[in-house]
Amino acid sequence: MALPLKEREVLRGRYQIRQQIGQGGIGSVYLAEDLRLEGRLCAVKEVEHDRSLPAKIFEEAREQFMREATVLARLDHPNLPKVSDFFSRENRDYLVMDYVPGEDLRTLMLDARRHKTFLRTDVVLGWANQIANALTYLHRQDPPIIHRDIKPSNLKLTPSGLVKLVDFGLVKVLVPDERTITVIQGQGTILYTPLEQYGSDGAHTDPRSDIYSLGATLYHLMTNTPPADARKRFLYPESLQPSRAINSAINRRTQRGIKWAMALHPSERPNTAEDFRLFLLGQKEIITSPLPQFHQPKQALTLRDLLAQPAEQALAWFIAGMMALSLITTLGS
Repeated sequence: MALPLKEREVLRGRYQIRQQIGQGGIGSVYLAEDLRLEGRLCAVKEVEHDRSLPAKIFEEAREQFMREATVLARLDHPNLPKVSDFFSRENRDYLVMDYVPGEDLRTLMLDARRHKTFLRTDVVLGWANQIANALTYLHRQDPPIIHRDIKPSNLKLTPSGLVKLVDFGLVKVLVPDERTITVIQGQGTILYTPLEQYGSDGAHTDPRSDIYSLGATLYHLMTNTPPADARKRFLYPESLQPSRAINSAINRRTQRGIKWAMALHPSERPNTAEDFRLFLLGQKEIITSPLPQFHQPKQALTLRDLLAQPAEQALAWFIAGMMALSLITTLGS
């Protein structure tokens, strides 16, 4: 990693760095002052590309960053920070977006846990309504945009009561029939990541991957308890404790909705964030996809059991098993 930007350093003759406010494996986020617009604060997200990349791959990665940044700059939604600029310097790329004041939802949840209480379920459902609206907006873009890193610490509550999805770190623009390099590497945070998201290129993710992450986020916010991750749930189906067993204030519909969103197989989740939002509001019932589905057994399947199943179900289990094996290998390396 290169040295962090210095306080009062100016980027592009415009953005004066105040302080570093976040850091990850692929770069940092800085609070900066816009020198052209007096009083305006912005967040500058720095992305540093792997210096070991071959020159051609590096250029392709940079070109894709520019394409995706162009898409993000067109977005305009009250629950998303506005991307106002993007540029490159040396081997680093930068996104400039509105600075969002306020506390993130993880901080609010931890504060409730310290006081041995829970966040109010009606308040969390109000946040869910806003987040689902933002996801619906992203997923309906042409091409669709998948966030891939929904989690409490990426959601900020502003003083006005708006919840904003603040980090576009793992964003993926879905372009039909086009294989692309993932510019901003990563697989999300394990507690909120569905099985299909593991892998080098995220080729199997779609809007239902974000729905899983939103369901896992709501589980955590309402129970103060981290949800069992998808790998563990695949191996041990009973490892996800029912949310009402932890917090009796959660109503049965909300528990059903969270369980629906967190289904291991994408075809068993809500098809859209809007479907999930309407179910939580009591305006829609659960509808599963007509695609072939599989259900977790009470005990592990043997090879003989697998071969005895119908071909479609056996294939689904084989694919899921390979995904789980890949996940275990990834985590163990």
